[in-house]
Amino acid sequence: MCKVFADTLYWVAIIRPNDAYQRAAKEARQAVGPCTIVTTDEVLCEFATAFARSGPTLREKAVQIVRELLDNGSVRVMAQSRESFLRALDRFFERPDKEYSLTDCASMNAMDAEGIRDVLTHDHHFEQEGYNVLIR
Repeated sequence: MCKVFADTLYWVAIIRPNDAYQRAAKEARQAVGPCTIVTTDEVLCEFATAFARSGPTLREKAVQIVRELLDNGSVRVMAQSRESFLRALDRFFERPDKEYSLTDCASMNAMDAEGIRDVLTHDHHFEQEGYNVLIR
C-alpha cells in the first residue's frame, strides 16, 4: 500500500472554514486514492497551535481531530522523541540558506525514514528538498 505524508497545511486546510487551500487539499487527497497517511507528533502540535486563537469551538475541534487521528487505523502518527528532535535540529542547522521550520525538518526526516516522496502540502520548502508537493 502506498504512503503519503500529511503536513500541517493539509490538516489545517481540511478543518478551517473557508481555508484557501481546502478544496485543493481535498482534491489532492482524493487523487492519491487508498493510502496510509503518515504524519508526526510535531505536525499535530503545529496543527493544534494553528487554532489556539480561533475561539473555543475551533480549538475544541482541533483537539478532537488530533485524538481521532491518533486512533485512526489509516493514519500513522510518528512519535516525537529526543532522537527525532535532535535529527531535525541537525537538518535545520545544515540548511542556513533555507527558511524551513523545525517542524518541516522533522517532517522531512520522517519522510526519508519511511521512503515517502509525496506530501499533502503546498509548502514550497518540501519542493526545495525534492519531494512531490500534491496541493496546487
